[in-house]
Amino acid sequence: METFHYLIGQDTPHIAWWQMSLRAVVIFLYAILLYRIAPRRSFSNLSAQDIVLTVILGSSLSRSLTGNAPLLPTLAATGLLVVLYVAVTALAPQSKVVSYLVKGRPITLVSKGVVDRQALRRAHFGENDITELLRLHGLQDLSEVEEAHLERNGKVSVIPKNSG
Repeated sequence: METFHYLIGQDTPHIAWWQMSLRAVVIFLYAILLYRIAPRRSFSNLSAQDIVLTVILGSSLSRSLTGNAPLLPTLAATGLLVVLYVAVTALAPQSKVVSYLVKGRPITLVSKGVVDRQALRRAHFGENDITELLRLHGLQDLSEVEEAHLERNGKVSVIPKNSG
């Protein structure tokens, strides 16, 4: 164990440059392992738990890298966080309660061409946001919209009225 402490430095802020470099290699490989264990997601579709995990892992591992946090306990804690993340993402599709806690529920912003102003406030949307969304979906006017929803993934879906 003395050799290990010599190589990575004691868990203090006073570690040599080469000890910090060795820690960087260990943490880099460990972070890759953690992200390989966690389910794959594209960066454009990050959920709340994806962002939280990324921030916590980055913060924790960087503190350990610089010697401001002990290495082995930090590796254990971040490993546990990834296991928790995997469990929550596996449970969310199976449990309405877990799904609601993690992802929330969709908010109906427009129904039958009428804007729900209370829903806009809850979603932190303004009138200009709605008109922009209409344009992005190729629509000119609210009268063309059957429904618009702020989905659980943060994107807005627009269902146009049938032209029938």
